[in-house]
Amino acid sequence: MLTGCYWHGAASYGIGRQERTLVLIKPDGVKGNYTDRIKNTILESGFLILRERTQQLNDETAAKFYAEHSSKGFFSSLVKYMTSGPLIAMVLEKDDAVAAWRGLIGPTDAHVAKVTHPNSIRAMCGLNMEENCVHGSDSPQSAEREISFFFEDLSAGESLIRRDEL
Repeated sequence: MLTGCYWHGAASYGIGRQERTLVLIKPDGVKGNYTDRIKNTILESGFLILRERTQQLNDETAAKFYAEHSSKGFFSSLVKYMTSGPLIAMVLEKDDAVAAWRGLIGPTDAHVAKVTHPNSIRAMCGLNMEENCVHGSDSPQSAEREISFFFEDLSAGESLIRRDEL
């Protein structure tokens, strides 16, 4: 497959479909000192890290982010887990970023990931279904919504790299 990418100012134009996705290195990933390994894996896999921030979620913010799970039995433990320490939020860009990132992180359940996707990020640092080290958006639409949740200053389609950062 022939691919190409051309830089014009701060925006990239390629033959593939450039997408953004949100990544969270969850509290267990930060506490376990997996951050550098995860970032290296991200960069080695051809992603650009466009934005990054460290944040400590409170109960209200975690509940709002995971509102779609509010009726599920695991919701309160999920909120407790996501507020147990700082997390790192990142915006990544790559052709088909959502699918590429989800392939890189492996199955949600880290036990399954260790068996079926032993080279995945969740196999590397996840413990179980909940403490699985990283979050990945499940669709391009979810990615845009989740990016705006953590990076309010970004709008869909906006160039993320400021010229002074190049």
